Amino acid sequence: MKKIIVSSLLLILSATYSSGQFSLPKSLDNVKSDLNSVDGKGKSGGLSADEVAKGLKDALTVGSNNAGASASKTDGFFKDSLIKIHFPPDAEKVKNTALKLGMQKQVDDFVLSMNRAAEKASVKAAPIFVNAITSMTIDDAMKILKGPDNAATQYLQSKTQQQLHDAFLPIVKSACDSVQVTKYWTPLANAYNKTTFFTRDPKVNTDLNEYVTQQALKGLFVLLAGEELKIRKNPAARVDDLLKKVFGSLDNSQ
Repeated sequence: MKKIIVSSLLLILSATYSSGQFSLPKSLDNVKSDLNSVDGKGKSGGLSADEVAKGLKDALTVGSNNAGASASKTDGFFKDSLIKIHFPPDAEKVKNTALKLGMQKQVDDFVLSMNRAAEKASVKAAPIFVNAITSMTIDDAMKILKGPDNAATQYLQSKTQQQLHDAFLPIVKSACDSVQVTKYWTPLANAYNKTTFFTRDPKVNTDLNEYVTQQALKGLFVLLAGEELKIRKNPAARVDDLLKKVFGSLDNSQ
């Protein structure tokens, strides 16, 4: 009797589903399976491989523009606890010596100058990111769509870290010069070096341009990851129809 009832229910559900009276939500695994079958020309789940690739490039472009705009505004680095640039770790002994000598203001001014340099340099960040985004392949895009919430950011970082560093370093150097980072660093370094004149402690020779460049890029990637998460999770952050279509396919699979 139980077998008859179960069989009857399955027949009813099958007939109802085929008649279009209701649809069961697809799991994310099913969506990923659909995407795996895309060959670059055909379509799967209403999305072509080209659309997925373009959608992800659009997402990264939107995210990089937003990240650059956020970082480059006044206090974009300095007042953001996630990306604020702190005293160089390899020069912590300089900071400690300066504080003992009552140079708190000089320490604060130096930290502010580094963050101002990163903010000024970040104005140029978006075009550099966007140029790197154009090299993304269809295969890259498919892996990113099926990856974790920061997959696109991880991809961009892994593929372009050195290229972005090399392009960013002269921009940061110029920004450091314009806000006189060295001017604020010199009295701190001199004060430390004087206290160690008769000791074996080596003089500190921190490469400030390199340090600020590394920290600026790190901060930009943090912001970019946040922008990617917004686009993946928040429909309101998808500013064009293609983004809505590509990332909406994941929403509908939940």
